[in-house]
Amino acid sequence: MDMRTTTRRRGSEEAWLRGACALLKEAGVEAVKVMPLAQRLGLSRTSFYWHFKDRDALLEALVRRWEERNTGQLVARCEAYAENICEAMFNLFDCWLDDALFDAGLDLAIRNWARNDPALQERLDRADARRKAAIEAMFTRFGYEVAEAEVRAMTVIYTQIGYISMRVSEDRAARIARMPAYVEVFTGVKPSERDVRRFLARHRA
Repeated sequence: MDMRTTTRRRGSEEAWLRGACALLKEAGVEAVKVMPLAQRLGLSRTSFYWHFKDRDALLEALVRRWEERNTGQLVARCEAYAENICEAMFNLFDCWLDDALFDAGLDLAIRNWARNDPALQERLDRADARRKAAIEAMFTRFGYEVAEAEVRAMTVIYTQIGYISMRVSEDRAARIARMPAYVEVFTGVKPSERDVRRFLARHRA
């Protein structure tokens, strides 16, 4: 049996993680179990153990993925180069439009899971504090006073958490069209036509 055949039968670590992430988002952490996941992937239960020690190791990998993707990418977008606060806010808005940067469904699933898991809640609190600090730093970088930066950062964060928690569904084009107005609300500055054009060029086919 060649290596490619063996890999197909065992699956890859990434395949197991993607499957577990989908189950977590669909049905919560209690649904993330080895046998249902193996059946979903069409793999044997024993093949799971080539990649993870046990279910707890898989759950830890899911949390790390969330930390690296959602929080890590959000911080990176806040720190990305921008000529002004409006462009900086548009950089952050990339997260709300690109699942590869920020997986909203995973964020909601982690928050729901943390309600009954104190250790995870602590990690969630640290992640939220890190996100808040990154957005505050984005504002202070462009001259906002610390107190104002904190309030504006909380407005951005709480708006997005509410958006996710309410499972708001809207047409992508309509959402993108509203974003220049959101930038003005969050920053107190009307974005220039140049800033808007650059943002739209990234997200319109």
